[in-house]
Amino acid sequence: MKYIKSILLVLFIASEGVVRVDINLKFIRNFVVLLCMAILPLTGNAQQLQSYIQEATLNNPEVQALELRYTISEEKVNEANWLPNTELSAGYFVSEPETRVGAQRARIGVKQMLPWFGTITARENYATSMAETDYVEIAIAKRKIALSVTQSYYRLYGIRAKIDVLDANVALLETYEQLALTSVEVGKASAVDVFRLQIRQNELIQQKATLEEALKAEKIVFNNILDRDATAAIEVIALMEIPSEDPIHTMDQLALNPELLKYDKLYESVLQSEILNERESLPMIGLGLDYLPVSERTDVDFDDNGKDVVMPMISVSIPLFNDRYKSISKQNKLRQQELDEQRAQRFNQLESALARAVSNRNKARIAYTTQVSNLQQAKDAEEILIKNYETGTIDFNDVLDIQELQLKFQLNQIESVLSYYMEQALINYLIN
Repeated sequence: MKYIKSILLVLFIASEGVVRVDINLKFIRNFVVLLCMAILPLTGNAQQLQSYIQEATLNNPEVQALELRYTISEEKVNEANWLPNTELSAGYFVSEPETRVGAQRARIGVKQMLPWFGTITARENYATSMAETDYVEIAIAKRKIALSVTQSYYRLYGIRAKIDVLDANVALLETYEQLALTSVEVGKASAVDVFRLQIRQNELIQQKATLEEALKAEKIVFNNILDRDATAAIEVIALMEIPSEDPIHTMDQLALNPELLKYDKLYESVLQSEILNERESLPMIGLGLDYLPVSERTDVDFDDNGKDVVMPMISVSIPLFNDRYKSISKQNKLRQQELDEQRAQRFNQLESALARAVSNRNKARIAYTTQVSNLQQAKDAEEILIKNYETGTIDFNDVLDIQELQLKFQLNQIESVLSYYMEQALINYLIN
């Protein structure tokens, strides 16, 4: 800023005995504008937003927890391939029953119940459908993290851009202050004009300090989303502009949002649950084998004397009292209706959010265009003031008014750009 001061200090208008240095103030004003633009950090090797999103999705604890849940759900598919416990039994006859071939000493048995055909497959299909639901939850979480990273990134840009604008305006007011001091010396302005310019500088410095505090907080928010040190450096794009054309999208793309696909997967899991319930309501078949050791008879002698007994067995478990399965079927039907209503409700919410986002994005473009026009008109008014200064007359009240208007339009322009990209980020979350 010392270079700007040096240039403007040579501008001197005097009426009696003071040399007038003829320098084109319009050229100097353009120089100041270019210098203010140069204040914005231009880092060609800055990290792109996408790299931050990837880092966040890799490090975020919520995503990691959901991925572990999905791994557990996948393992439940293996768990589904199970059979009821094999039953082993053994008994010893305290009073041995006598049979023709001898006394029975003990009884040893083994039994295995088998579910009806297709039950295990139905159980595996149900577990798979639940795992797919958990996988969709991961996709939803990643989308939300991408949205959080993007919006925080844009807020960082907005705060920094406003700080740069305030710095440029403070520098501009300093140059006007020097001009006012010069005018006071030659009797063309009063000390009140100088004080007003200084007060205005103090107000801008206060706004800058407030923004710097907001910037510190937003940096912590951004780094926490990425699950890294709160003081880690963040590179933000130097300049953002509203594109000439908006990205094309249709409402049909909304149907692919994972938040809606989640309800489809849940509905499918209920269907698989009903299939499993039908299979489990069918009989179970039991296969078994009993072994009875027999003692030989000493009083007689024949071929099968003391022959042990081996008895294969088959049994059927029939769910005669099947109110449980009927209740589960009824619950599944009600659950399907509930999911239909929830999906319809969520679709309406997302569709409304998309409509609002598109509308707000369009309004941001309109506001941006208006601010560009207003800023140009404010610059035209500034040129008139500069020409008046060249002729020896200047009203520093008008200077402050024009400067305040320019700052307002510049800040509104940044807000419009910020609003545009924040709404576009939301649109991307909804349809991409």
